[in-house]
Amino acid sequence: MKYYIIAGEASGDLHASNLIKALKKIDAHADFRCWGGDLMEQAGGHIVKHYKDLAFMGFAEVIANLKTILKNIEFCKKDILEYNPDALILVDYPGFNLRIAEFAKQQKIKVHYYISPQLWAWKENRIKKVKRDVDQMYVILPFEKDFYEKKHHFNVHFVGHPLLDAIAERQQVNEKDFRKEHNLNEKPIIALLPGSRKQEIKKMLSVMLQMVEKFTDYQFVIAGAPGQDYGFYKPFINSTNVKFIHNKTYDLLSISYAALVTSGTATLETALFKVPEVVCYKGSTISYHIGKMLVKIKYISLVNLVLDRLVVTELIQHDFNKKQLEKELRKILDEKHREQLFLDYFELEQKLGGKGASEKTAELIFNS
Repeated sequence: MKYYIIAGEASGDLHASNLIKALKKIDAHADFRCWGGDLMEQAGGHIVKHYKDLAFMGFAEVIANLKTILKNIEFCKKDILEYNPDALILVDYPGFNLRIAEFAKQQKIKVHYYISPQLWAWKENRIKKVKRDVDQMYVILPFEKDFYEKKHHFNVHFVGHPLLDAIAERQQVNEKDFRKEHNLNEKPIIALLPGSRKQEIKKMLSVMLQMVEKFTDYQFVIAGAPGQDYGFYKPFINSTNVKFIHNKTYDLLSISYAALVTSGTATLETALFKVPEVVCYKGSTISYHIGKMLVKIKYISLVNLVLDRLVVTELIQHDFNKKQLEKELRKILDEKHREQLFLDYFELEQKLGGKGASEKTAELIFNS
């Protein structure tokens, strides 16, 4: 079969790459044409557009780049027609992918949506488009099945969270060798995960790095995003107690003592590695105020959303400042606080449905 896959950011690249591997195991003639990243390419997909050229964050940024986005949509439609896939697989990235779903449905191309748009958080009216244009939806969060089926009478498949597979199947790192390879000393590591897009990295990292002078018994290590090179991060680094490691976030988390994490998939990844974290978010003023009016969820981190209670602290917009961050970082370095977090993390893992998401989704797509 011929599969056309669209993923618009780093997390989508990871999950789509594992889906490609799973499809290849059951479909000997599988061919993949993709919008995505390096991991999808390594798994065997032909990359048409890299996600680093697609990721625009926030309302203001989207408006500023609207011409480019519309151009990409038109190119994508043309490319899909020329490739003529047996299945179109959309991975999250709703602003773009729902438009493509509508087009594909009109062309009678089967539309599979892997990792649901977060309609339960905002733009719930998009459910009409999903019901009209998506043939099969594969959800990865336990509460999403009820959202679709009980509230909106649309059948979906709960396949479990693919992060459980990605983490379980990774090659274990030898801490001693890893520290030596990356010139890390013996101090406990506080990992800094400032996001994957340039706009968010600029906002997040400058505040995160203000902790360096306050916590001299620890070393700070920046997790460089796959789509950005060291040159972009270099101007922010002005201390010998700060290191940079590119594209090895899982290895870094596996040996970290604590982490400061920008809201997104990384908050869940950090929790599954059992690393105490402070969740941080700061957007442009316009994007933040528009978002506040439109988004209707109690929490911004997936950890808190899945457990339906405040487990990891969230510092949002004006609360994300030097004073508050220092206070919350001290909390997660305290043993008593850490013990409770570890218990909460264990419960989180149980709720996410077990391993095998990629294989389950691949089977459902191939046999549909």
